[in-house]
Amino acid sequence: MRRAIALARRGEGRTRPNPPVGAVVVRGGRKLGEGFHRRAGDAHAEVVALDACRGQARGASLYVTLEPCCTHGRTPPCTDRILHEGLARVVVGCRDENGCHCGRGLDVLSKRGVEVVYGVCEAEARDLTRPFFKHVTTGLPYVTVKLAMTLDGRIADREHRAKWITGAAARAEVQRLRRRADVMLVGAGTVCADDPSLLCRLRGAGGANNPVRDSETSVVPPAGPLSAPPAGLLRVVVDASGRTPAHAQVYTDAAAARTVVATTQVGAARKAAAWALHGAQVWTLGAADDGRVPLELLLKRLGAAGYLHVLCEGGGHLAGALQDAGLVDAYDLFYAPALLGDSRAVGALEGHGTLLADVRRWRCVDVKRFGEDVRIRVRKA
Repeated sequence: MRRAIALARRGEGRTRPNPPVGAVVVRGGRKLGEGFHRRAGDAHAEVVALDACRGQARGASLYVTLEPCCTHGRTPPCTDRILHEGLARVVVGCRDENGCHCGRGLDVLSKRGVEVVYGVCEAEARDLTRPFFKHVTTGLPYVTVKLAMTLDGRIADREHRAKWITGAAARAEVQRLRRRADVMLVGAGTVCADDPSLLCRLRGAGGANNPVRDSETSVVPPAGPLSAPPAGLLRVVVDASGRTPAHAQVYTDAAAARTVVATTQVGAARKAAAWALHGAQVWTLGAADDGRVPLELLLKRLGAAGYLHVLCEGGGHLAGALQDAGLVDAYDLFYAPALLGDSRAVGALEGHGTLLADVRRWRCVDVKRFGEDVRIRVRKA
């Protein structure tokens, strides 16, 4: 199952609106075939793995990260193929929480005499499908906020300089996070201060000219060429007032058509034509009572378009606004062993906040060291 999970991770960020899934076929301790779902419309992981067996799967066991589908969609039901191949046993990481499928695939197989086991490495398998499950149950994408900060919680100094708080190993991990996301979200302040490309420096980041390889976690050196965003990756800039310059990289580079500016009528009136000059899309979403872009409406629109996972790398104001609105599902917090000790430096979360008596506790799911830096990953409890 852990091999199936590793395979599924290779599809993250490419499969929307489907979840990433991996599968391995085994008989007598020998692997017969394996595969993962590459993109919506392509064969599901189970079918890819069975194709690799070349008709030799009868009596074998299938390990798959998610319950096999039993309905017709873009592709035929995986349960039909499993039964046709004569598999004796199907081992599933987690059930499908989609109401159309939940438990049905397992029931179909069990009633036809296939031994069914589920819940193997369930936590790891569920972690893969967490964005998909949120999307099918709420219509909203899963939101992860990434913040790199000093030990005293500062993401930039008093002059708004943030390069570089963390070291190379932590920054390489951020590239891996980008590869797994469907949407990169930043605020206007980040674009104005850093002019980021928001492109992925991972080799094998996806697309016809940059296919996935087993070495996909290698990182192109900073001076090397940037890959285009993986197929489906969207760069979203939240700019209510139209202050981001039209010459910014995200609006003028070769991937400009994969950039969306989420703005208000005020921002659109000032900059819509200039932003769109090289192909960027402008979404005018109205304005909240405070004049800001309504973030929940933005997420609903992204969800309606089939986007599953948003990675926010915006500054303290955007992260704080998402936190205030209760829209954050997880945080990846990178801490560097440094202290600014400056009240004028930029804080990690610059929202309205709450009192300690009302504070929400998050669940710590991982602590990991990257060079001299430490990442703490928390999710909603």
